[in-house]
Amino acid sequence: MQELEPVFDKVARYFSLLSDASRLKVIHAVCSTEQSVTDVMTATGLSQSAVSRHLTNLHLSGVASRRKAGAQALYVISDATLTEICRTACVSLMARESDELTVASALRESAAQFMARTESSAPTQAAQR
Repeated sequence: MQELEPVFDKVARYFSLLSDASRLKVIHAVCSTEQSVTDVMTATGLSQSAVSRHLTNLHLSGVASRRKAGAQALYVISDATLTEICRTACVSLMARESDELTVASALRESAAQFMARTESSAPTQAAQR
């Protein structure tokens, strides 16, 4: 197990890139097309300093590439694994939430039907006493 510690540490650092909601917005903004800091600010609603910090972090981590275009720097996610993990997690969690909402909705509907039956049968039960 000890020989795997460096691997586990590296994987933990990699997954930490996905642990901030603002950074996920930035990743989403640059996952398929090159974007400038200004473009990412517009897409995410984050401040210039927050966008720059997240993009720099992603670039230094080796998952985003940066290219100069005149005075601007353009960023794009260059690590397909990160993009795939992010998409898979989002789709899976949204499907699970949708399933939970469907179940919750069905339970509410069943409870409402049960309550309606109970309320409509209440006078009958009182009359039988």
